[in-house]
Amino acid sequence: MLEIQPKAKRLFLGIPKEDSFQEKRVALTPEAVSVLVNRGHDVVVERGAGEGSFYFDHDYSEAGARIVSSKSDVYKANAIIKSAPITELEVGLLQANQVILSPIHVPLLKKDMLEALTKKKIIAIAFESLKDDSGNYPIVRSMSEIAGSSAILTAATYLSNQNNGKGILLGGISGVPSAKVLIIGAGVVGEFAARTALGLGATVQVFDNSIYRLMRLQNNLGTRLFTSVIEPVMLAEELKNADVAVGALKPVNGITPQIVTEEMVQAMKAGSIVVDVSIDRGGCFATSRVTTHENPIYKEFDVIHYCVPNIASGVSRTASRAISNILMPLLQESADSGGVEGLIQRKAGIRNGVYLYKGCVTNAPIAKRFGMKYTDLDLLLATQS
Repeated sequence: MLEIQPKAKRLFLGIPKEDSFQEKRVALTPEAVSVLVNRGHDVVVERGAGEGSFYFDHDYSEAGARIVSSKSDVYKANAIIKSAPITELEVGLLQANQVILSPIHVPLLKKDMLEALTKKKIIAIAFESLKDDSGNYPIVRSMSEIAGSSAILTAATYLSNQNNGKGILLGGISGVPSAKVLIIGAGVVGEFAARTALGLGATVQVFDNSIYRLMRLQNNLGTRLFTSVIEPVMLAEELKNADVAVGALKPVNGITPQIVTEEMVQAMKAGSIVVDVSIDRGGCFATSRVTTHENPIYKEFDVIHYCVPNIASGVSRTASRAISNILMPLLQESADSGGVEGLIQRKAGIRNGVYLYKGCVTNAPIAKRFGMKYTDLDLLLATQS
């Protein structure tokens, strides 16, 4: 018997303007929209949706998108593509049986929002949980690469006198030693922070409790550098001499381990910089508290702290292109699969991101957090096929 290929489906996509979470990214660039429109799909964009990334309405209209002024007009689309989490206002705008593809920020989720979405039988996909064919998380990796590089560039900025820093050049010069950068965490963020710091000429130390991650980082960088497991006495000693400390630890059960105490921060040099990239999940410095892109820093024990969540939004055009490069082929593949439901059936990596499916909560941790019934997506799809 021959497999019957699903009939290709014309997509109707909506891209709203982000009004919250200090979000400046846009999920699809004009170039991606042009590809989709040229393949017969309909894309509607809210006026000003791309301005935060310097993509303007005329760029989208020239790409073939329809520009609308009303957010409610965007939410008439069959699928909504967002670069920021869903808000309570947007839950009210969503139509029954729509698909929404966006990030998810569990700490800001509310049970009544989830209940409203389940009543509308929404298919909700968290794009940071999407896996590719090799089992990696492509959007998380791209945003982590950006966050790691941005952390070092941010630290270099706040070390300068221009921002009331100590007046240190990160890479030093002949006869003047370079700044010392200490990175806690050897994942993707830590790797790209180390890569950028080394590229600027800084001295780099990396701490992590995973020997495998430390070995992988050394191999990926192609150079030998100071690496160590996280041992409190040694970490405290090295922090005393650090000019920059970057927190890039992976979360454990959704929360970042807090391994740098107040006493350790208090012993750091005055004017040194802490960039806590892990602040999205609580932060790994005891002195960290969330800041914003408008007011990004504060001082604690004369140590400058930069604790902005969603660092990638600070380089929104690069981040937008990275997200768009991943989502555009997926959207086209969903059209070739007969729609998003067909793509979910075919690809386990897409199913990994689905947390709501036609009235059911299909993500176990979310269901447990809000005391809602959990339904296994694979079993659900098997009963519907």
